[in-house]
Amino acid sequence: MISTSLKNLIRSFIESLSYEKGYSANTCRAYLHDLKEFASFICEGRFSGKKNQNDADTFSADQVDGLMIRGYLGFLYKKNKKVTIARKLSAVRSFFRYLVKHGVILDNPLDLILTPKHQKTIPAYLPVDDIFRLLDSIRTDTLLGLRNRAIFETLYSSGIRVSELAGMNVFNVDFAKYVIRVLGKGSKERIVPIGKKAINAIKDYRKRLQIEAGIRADENSPLFLNKNNGRLTTRSIARILEKIAKECGLLIPVSPHALRHTFATHMLDAGADLRIVQELLGHKSLSTTQKYTHVSIDRLMETYDKAHPRR
Repeated sequence: MISTSLKNLIRSFIESLSYEKGYSANTCRAYLHDLKEFASFICEGRFSGKKNQNDADTFSADQVDGLMIRGYLGFLYKKNKKVTIARKLSAVRSFFRYLVKHGVILDNPLDLILTPKHQKTIPAYLPVDDIFRLLDSIRTDTLLGLRNRAIFETLYSSGIRVSELAGMNVFNVDFAKYVIRVLGKGSKERIVPIGKKAINAIKDYRKRLQIEAGIRADENSPLFLNKNNGRLTTRSIARILEKIAKECGLLIPVSPHALRHTFATHMLDAGADLRIVQELLGHKSLSTTQKYTHVSIDRLMETYDKAHPRR
């Protein structure tokens, strides 16, 4: 690293996230957005109440100090929730940690800055009756209906991320062994079991696809296609689910990620081991999986009432 300008260093950092850590394009884009916002705030001198409009090409990273960081933190508090502030500050913290590691700066100006504590939100999930009602409401008399049923049966059956589902190809599904191979965060591959209903839904969809579009099931094309036979995007999947949820009368907003939460909740509720669920979800840390355990408190209380001799 020769140039110490914020603009060039941010670019180098984002490249390192992609090539060294294997972060997804969406994650890199989010980091870049947050760091650009930070650089704009610093270069405009808004931390001092005076707008100077310095150039990010020439503003050096070693000019950033704790006072500027606190000014940025105050700026964030004016228009963001604590969880958003924590995320944005985390991006800046990671950036300066990277600069220290590579010898660009000697001290990290965020060392004395505390990340705001934020209340942990309870993951949204659907009760068993609601998820069954949602899935059973999807009509399968058309190609798109078959596709939609297969998509959401797969999400609920496997608990994979919607990005993992959108990136799947036909050969990622082992129809004989009832497992799928997915590429998760950090380009880590894992094998996930999938239920018979989901497998059959995929088979029905691919058979109809071959009849109507001539796309053979033994071609390693994207597993789920849009109406133009291109790969279906995560945004499209979210829109489709939102429409289905409204049509079947669900009163709470439902996202593809809520189906992942629902999968984890129902697995734990049925007595699945926490570490097994962690493996299925592809979580790096067990603490990430533990946020789902709160929903099983009713089952815990029921077990306690039945088992404890002096309740």
